[in-house]
Amino acid sequence: MLVGEQPGDKEDLAGKPFVGPAGRVLDQALADAGIDRKATFVTGAVKHFKHEMRGKRRLHKRPNNYEIERCKIWLDEERRLVKPEAIIALGVSAARSLTGKTVTISKLRGKPLDLADGTKLFITLHPAALLRMKDDDDKRAAYRQFVADLKVAAKSIR
Repeated sequence: MLVGEQPGDKEDLAGKPFVGPAGRVLDQALADAGIDRKATFVTGAVKHFKHEMRGKRRLHKRPNNYEIERCKIWLDEERRLVKPEAIIALGVSAARSLTGKTVTISKLRGKPLDLADGTKLFITLHPAALLRMKDDDDKRAAYRQFVADLKVAAKSIR
């Protein structure tokens, strides 16, 4: 199971998670990590698209802790139905929803955490973070680390 933050503009319009630019990065990283996206359940910690209007554009706004907590019931129900062996939290909002606390990705990435029900949780950055990086060398290094994080999670269930 992959858990992202919330739908973006493209996802909100399509009604599906990770179909925009971050989704393309995620698809490539999953392929590079040897993970079949069709074999994963992909969802978001928050179910609505929080945004602000700038002219005709809808710009993403980060969900707050209250919104994350209010949507947790839906994520918990998805987990109950899917029964994943492992969950990959993509970004701090997803990690907050799954752990119940604010975490630092750099301190936890690459290390499996055990959730109360025994599910393995892996925390990594959100693919949109790669899109915001300006320096190409930094972006390539971060992408390689992202793929490595995905591989560690995949290896835990093989």
